[in-house]
Amino acid sequence: MKKALVLVLFIQWICTVGFGQSEKMQWFADAKLGIFIHWGIYAVNGTDESWAFYNKKMSHSDYMEQINGFLASKYDPYEWVDLIKESGARYTVLTSKHHDGVALWSTQTNHWSIPKHSPAGKDVLTPFSAAVKEAGLKLGVYYSILDWSHPDYTGFTKDSSRYAIKDNPERWEKFVQLNKIQLQELMVQQNPDLWWFDGGWEHSAEEWQAPMLGKMLREHNPNVIINARLNGEGDYDTPEQNFPIQRPDEKYWELCLTTNNNWGYQQNDKNWKTPEEIIAIYTDVVCNGGNLLLDIGPMETGQIPHEQVEILEALGDWNRKNGEAVFGTIAGLPLGHYYGGSTYSKDSTCIYLFLNGNESGPIQVKGLMNKVLKAAFLNGGEEIEAKVVGKISWSQKPGLLFLSWGQKRKLRSQTIPVLKLTLDGPVRLYQGKGGL
Repeated sequence: MKKALVLVLFIQWICTVGFGQSEKMQWFADAKLGIFIHWGIYAVNGTDESWAFYNKKMSHSDYMEQINGFLASKYDPYEWVDLIKESGARYTVLTSKHHDGVALWSTQTNHWSIPKHSPAGKDVLTPFSAAVKEAGLKLGVYYSILDWSHPDYTGFTKDSSRYAIKDNPERWEKFVQLNKIQLQELMVQQNPDLWWFDGGWEHSAEEWQAPMLGKMLREHNPNVIINARLNGEGDYDTPEQNFPIQRPDEKYWELCLTTNNNWGYQQNDKNWKTPEEIIAIYTDVVCNGGNLLLDIGPMETGQIPHEQVEILEALGDWNRKNGEAVFGTIAGLPLGHYYGGSTYSKDSTCIYLFLNGNESGPIQVKGLMNKVLKAAFLNGGEEIEAKVVGKISWSQKPGLLFLSWGQKRKLRSQTIPVLKLTLDGPVRLYQGKGGL
C-alpha cells in the first residue's frame, strides 16, 4: 500500500512538472518568429563582433577603440519595435553583452559599458526593453557568459590562457561572481521572458556554476525560458545558421539565422538573402515544428540598414496574408505524404500546404484517410477541386488526393502560396505498405 501511494505521488509529480514546462513554453511554441538584434561597438568600423580580436584579425586595443565612436545618435527603440511588430514577430532578443564584455546597460560592475565608456553616454538596453513590453511582445536578453576582455577570465584569444582554474580557483570565482551580479542586474531591471545565453563551450557546467545561475533566474521568474547554451539548463535548442535536414527530436527549438553573412553590422557585407529566400527558410522551419530567430544588425547610429528593413517588411506582408498557417500551428505531414512543407491547426482538423515551388498544379497528398470538406487558398480564399483517385470502396486504404486549380489562380508572382484543407475531423494518416 505504501509503495502504491509513493508511485501515485511520483506520477502526479511527473505530470505536474510536465504540465508546468508545457504551459510556460506555450507562447514560445506558438510564436514561430523572433527578431535577433546584434548591436555593439563592433558596428562602428563594421568588424566581426568580438571575434575580430579573438581570431587576431586586429589587436584587442584597436577593437576596443571602437567604443569611442559609438554615438547611438539616431537610436529610437520605438522605431525598432514598430518594425519588429510589422514583420509579424512575436518576440525579440537583444545582445546585452557580447564576448567583448561591453555592456549595453548601466552595470554597477567595474567593467566596460556603453553608458560609462562611450560618447553615447546612456543605457541603450532599458529603453528597448520598455518599448518591447509596451508593444505586447516577449522580451529576450542575450548574454555571453564568457568575456574575452575581463582580466579575470581564463582566455583572451583561441591560443592563449591567462591561468588554469585549478591553479587559481579564487580568481575564477571572482569572474563567476561578475556574471552573477550582471545577471541579477538584468533580471531585476529588464525582467526578460527569455534568456539567450552564449559562450558556454569554453568551460563545463560545473565551472560556470550553471545550475546556480539557472536556479537564480528561475526563482526570480518561474516562467522564464532559457536556451540550451547555459550548459545543461536549457528549455529549448537553438541550432545556428545551418538548417537541420531531419526534423529535430527536441520538442522546442529555433533556428537563429543572419540576413547576410554577419550577425552585426558590416558595411562591406552585401550578400543579402532575398525576402523570398528568408520566407522559404522561415516556412521550412515552421513546418518542421520550430521557430525562426532572424537577425538584424543596426549601424552604430542605431539605424537599421534599409536592406534589413525591406526583408522584415516583406516578411510582414507575407505573414498578414498567410499567418493562419503559421502562428499557433504545429508541425504537419510526415515526409512522404506531401512533397513540400505543411502545418496542422492545433486540433489537426486543418492541413496547410505550402507551395514552395510555385506549382501550377495538380499536387498530390498521399495516405490521407479524412474527407476534405473544403480546399481553398488563404490569400484570396479561392476554392479548388479536391479529387480522390484510386480509392477502392471495400478497402480501408485511402486513395490519392489530387488538388488542381488550373487557370483559377496565377501563382508565379507569389511567394509560397498556402493551400488550406478543411477536414471532416482530426487528421488520420495511412502509413502502411499498400496491398489489399
